[in-house]
Amino acid sequence: MDRHDGFREFVLARQQALMRTAYLLVGDAHLAEDLLQSVLTKVVGQWPRLAKGGNPEAYTRKALVNQYISWRRRPAPEMPSANPPEHGVSYDDAALDRIVLRQALARLTRKQRAVIVLRYWEDLTEAQTAEVLGCSIGNVKSQTHHALARLRALAPELMDSHFQEVAG
Repeated sequence: MDRHDGFREFVLARQQALMRTAYLLVGDAHLAEDLLQSVLTKVVGQWPRLAKGGNPEAYTRKALVNQYISWRRRPAPEMPSANPPEHGVSYDDAALDRIVLRQALARLTRKQRAVIVLRYWEDLTEAQTAEVLGCSIGNVKSQTHHALARLRALAPELMDSHFQEVAG
């Protein structure tokens, strides 16, 4: 029996969800791939312990967030403009909203962005988010409050439609 039995299956089953989380954290597909690859190389070293009763997905998600927060030399990704070029490229409202949201998320602190991604895209509870981030539930509530206030200031047009139930 190989000490990495099940790791490949885990990665194949959860790769898309983990990649989505990584992308939402860093806002760039290539950086998200780098982040996920970096984390999976660490997870494989812990696989024997995780396979014997741990929670591999929770461990991997926590490692993803921790690695993202601790990245020091991460180059700033090129951000698309909210004002599309005039030369025949057309965007629908949803595409423009995604661009504006990505730009607003990029201006949050790393912890605020992590809280927003975990709470509203990963749909984790406050307690689960606190566990992933290694902080108190009160800290999650505070970070969420400050992040939503910042998003309201950066992109008020999004708050009306997309975060109505969140911000209310």
